[in-house]
Amino acid sequence: MEDEKSEGTADKKPSAGKPKKPAESREDRVAAALRANLRRRKAQARGRKAETDTSGRAS
Repeated sequence: MEDEKSEGTADKKPSAGKPKKPAESREDRVAAALRANLRRRKAQARGRKAETDTSGRAS
């Protein structure tokens, strides 16, 4: 079991030097997701506004 622990720590050490690239790609993914979410919410808002405009005129 001690060998497993030492292997686990050995695996973590090299990855500790690599987070910069994955963090950047994560930031890019998060930014893209936020932009997509904003577009979707704006489209929903436009759709709701169009529904109220047409239903208000019909009454």
